[in-house]
Amino acid sequence: MNCERLQTFRQEIHRLLSRAKDATFELMDAVMTTRQASSVAEFSLSPMFNRKYPSTDEAIEDCRPQRNQLMQLCLNQIPVQKYSVFGIDHTAWVRPDAKTLKDRTYEYVQQASVPGQGYSTIAWLPEGKNSWALPLRHERITSWESPISKAAWQLKQLLKHYHHKALVLLDREYGNAKWVNATVKLKVDCVMRIRSNTCLWGTPPAYSGRGRPRKHGQKWQLTATEHWNSPDELLELVTSSYGRVRVSLWKDLHFYSAADNPVNLILVERLDPTGSGRVMPPLWLAWTGERTMPLEEIWHQYLRRFGIEHWYRFAHRNDCIGRCLASRLLTGRVTRPVSNANAGAI
Repeated sequence: MNCERLQTFRQEIHRLLSRAKDATFELMDAVMTTRQASSVAEFSLSPMFNRKYPSTDEAIEDCRPQRNQLMQLCLNQIPVQKYSVFGIDHTAWVRPDAKTLKDRTYEYVQQASVPGQGYSTIAWLPEGKNSWALPLRHERITSWESPISKAAWQLKQLLKHYHHKALVLLDREYGNAKWVNATVKLKVDCVMRIRSNTCLWGTPPAYSGRGRPRKHGQKWQLTATEHWNSPDELLELVTSSYGRVRVSLWKDLHFYSAADNPVNLILVERLDPTGSGRVMPPLWLAWTGERTMPLEEIWHQYLRRFGIEHWYRFAHRNDCIGRCLASRLLTGRVTRPVSNANAGAI
């Protein structure tokens, strides 16, 4: 991005912030250039923030950003490709001591349910080995929503403004029938990681003429692959990063509660042990949508999903203000943070 284009981009962001735009813009620069801060007040000491401390509260409280227009501005920066790749994930803001915090929910963190708030993010993932992502929507999951319903709504909003082919990558939380049913009408390909104890079902046999037609065919247990049919596609290749890799694909399976919405099942196996001698477990993926991308591309594209994890690390770095700014700038609602050493724990 050249200097002139960057300047134009910043000017457009400034215009779309509406109220308290100057203070908000300077606060954003302070957050981006401060390595670590334990309270909101520390950002007012940044050389990028040319105001006093009360202006930080003004920026957070009064800013009214144009969310859809901001998302459209970011989408305009994405280069047109055969497939644009987006990632969706859910993170928790742990607040066990904030008993008066509005609309707290229970978040599953480190094998325990902890009071706090959940946030859903959809971000663009660039090509190549990158450790960053461009967040397009980062919004709080209310007590009457679920991570899946929120993510599906965010994806619908994205597709209203983005009309090129898109591939969405998701973690195991979304690898189930609920996600498949929630996005069946969307013209987008989704690749979700699924749990190793998942069961899928094959295409039902032809109607016998008696009774109700069957919805499900053969049961496929991921833990009992020795009883499976041969894969519809099989690929073995040697990569510089992972050594020998075998990729298998079975077509037109389905989740039990999504019998009318077929998925392709992908198994990725790393055949060579790591440098420490560890044998890596297999990676199971479910693929929905048009499912036209070549097998040698689709499995490798999934590795780009981890870029959103790096963005979460950045957001948690200055967690006390990062959550507050995100809730205001990307959702239009403010949740005032309290400094907490454990606030960024995931």
